[in-house]
Amino acid sequence: MSTSSRQSFLINRRTFILGLTTAGALATLSAPSFANAISVESAEAITKVYGDGIRFVAVAVTYSASIPASALSAEQFSVSGRTVTEVYPSVSTDPADRSEAGRVVIVALSVDDADASLAVKAPREEQKPDEPQGKGPGGPGKAGEASISDTIWAEPQALLSQGETQLNGKGIIAATSVQTSSVINLIVDDFQQLEWHDPETGDVLAYNLYVPKAYDPSKSYPLVNFMHDAGATSNDVFATLKQGLGAIVWASPEDQEERPCFVLAPQYAEIIADDESKTSSMLDTTINLIKALTKQYSIDSSRLYTTGQSGGGMMSIAMNIKYPDFFAASFLVACQWDASLVAPMAGNRLFILVSQDDSKAFPGQNAITEALETEGAPIARAEWDGQWTAEQFRFAFDALDAQGARINYVTFAKGSVFNEGESTEGASGHRNTWRVAYSIEPIRAWLFRDAS
Repeated sequence: MSTSSRQSFLINRRTFILGLTTAGALATLSAPSFANAISVESAEAITKVYGDGIRFVAVAVTYSASIPASALSAEQFSVSGRTVTEVYPSVSTDPADRSEAGRVVIVALSVDDADASLAVKAPREEQKPDEPQGKGPGGPGKAGEASISDTIWAEPQALLSQGETQLNGKGIIAATSVQTSSVINLIVDDFQQLEWHDPETGDVLAYNLYVPKAYDPSKSYPLVNFMHDAGATSNDVFATLKQGLGAIVWASPEDQEERPCFVLAPQYAEIIADDESKTSSMLDTTINLIKALTKQYSIDSSRLYTTGQSGGGMMSIAMNIKYPDFFAASFLVACQWDASLVAPMAGNRLFILVSQDDSKAFPGQNAITEALETEGAPIARAEWDGQWTAEQFRFAFDALDAQGARINYVTFAKGSVFNEGESTEGASGHRNTWRVAYSIEPIRAWLFRDAS
């Protein structure tokens, strides 16, 4: 499918799902004229990234005057095709800035709505024969081959309606219908989109970079490098940020409060690591980019960390083999490699997480950890349940951590990474591993631990 065809498919699908009618009807506000009426100035769609990708979670409505919380209820608002769960004032368009009164009203939407997810699957049968293919049934392809994901991330849009509302004798909010006119992508918008032109390899690499909001050049910061799976291979630089939590979670306000750091999220347009344990030139290109960033910013070269899911985890393994002293620690998710090659990383700090439902990564990591033990590396092992609560994960982590090993190997129990009613066929056990993995806070904290 050509780029223009994909865009047309995306727009048509989203327009149908959201129940939108004509563009002219949606582009305007409609409200009766009242002398003392408070009016809507704008409406913005708000998205948030979850383990399974980006979702449309709220509409931020800006009014001409402050609105008290006491005047608001979910019943006053409707959003075409969606379920309104809560309505409250805010001092900004960030839903976290809830207040007793404010000119911005957050209309929260159910994240479980059928149309909450912004993932759009482009039909394979419509792709042209000469168009690069994404991940197929035989695997992701060969290292260095161009590839295009069959998942497109739609831009959210919706029609919001609000009934006339009395403000305790202090005026009214006139009845209004308004179409969202812009999008706020929580955390995603905090990343810069840049390009690295590597003078050594000749590669051009698009990447996303998060710089701590309180960045102080007189201080020293760690850097986390996240590399996406083959399924997110794309020319869209935002794809790696929207596909799940792998990059986003390290830049969240909560994690930045505890562990301020730079976050690097390269966007690859080719397969970077394949099932034959080979990599493209992007291995050295990414390493060279990290080196360049340590010179551009006050980044501590002794506190560089790498993580990745599937192909990105495989690339992390390959980096640890070729540059065993480069990263202080690695978080390897749903990935495997030729066990006969891993000896150079036996002394590294590794946290390995796979699902027992993963037909490649599970046996692959069993072989890798056995090979590392042969090299004298002590390994702590545990079986966890992918359905556990945050408290249960923390308890399990503490028990694992008490073993004091530099390498931790955790497997999710068979069947535990699937949500109720979800298909267990194909690679779903593989993909669902990273849906859960990056939500486990004690693993993220472990990565930054000083183990010198």
